[in-house]
Amino acid sequence: METVVIIIMCLTGLVFLLKLTCHGNAGVFVLSFLAAASVILMTDFASSQSRTRIEAWLGQPDIMLDTSVWLTLDVAFQIWFCFLAAKRLSGPLTKKELIAYYAALWIPGLMIFPVLSAALTELIFSLPGVDFSLVGWSAGLGLLVALPALARGLRALLPETDLRLEVMFLVSLIILLLGIVATVNGRTAATGTNRVEWTALLAVICLLAGCAAAGFMLRKYKS
Repeated sequence: METVVIIIMCLTGLVFLLKLTCHGNAGVFVLSFLAAASVILMTDFASSQSRTRIEAWLGQPDIMLDTSVWLTLDVAFQIWFCFLAAKRLSGPLTKKELIAYYAALWIPGLMIFPVLSAALTELIFSLPGVDFSLVGWSAGLGLLVALPALARGLRALLPETDLRLEVMFLVSLIILLLGIVATVNGRTAATGTNRVEWTALLAVICLLAGCAAAGFMLRKYKS
């Protein structure tokens, strides 16, 4: 369970970075400042947590179900942005679509802040004896420098905007699937099961293959 949650957190951070690449320099700075400020403000909360409490949360199916709902909403929000951004690349948006696009562009997501809080908590655990405020401020200032640098590096690695949107779309789908796995694992961890749902597995494979084929055909058609 813990491994799945860590993977989801890393992928959520990747989606946030991919969205940063869709901004100009001012937008990258604003969202990076927002992330840094949230980390600093969450220092007191993060310092009051414990590994035992976090492990207890991960072991409660009801909490995992609630988290899965929020994760699904966040993924739907990011996919919505991908569709609007892709449509904007191919032609002009209507007035309502343009408002929705900018709203989706400037809202970083629902799960990035819990991810930052969890990362800060883990950082505090790994630095025993260090002042909590110092850790929080250092992490916040580090984010303020690291996020623009990572966004610039990601933009250089994937210079095509449509390719970055495609990666963001696929990563969001993977987050959704891992959220389902985490929820099911939370419910079945006590009883265990060796049964493989072949129909569901085939449906997931077909979904991923279809999305990959659609992205490939779209890219080939545009080129």
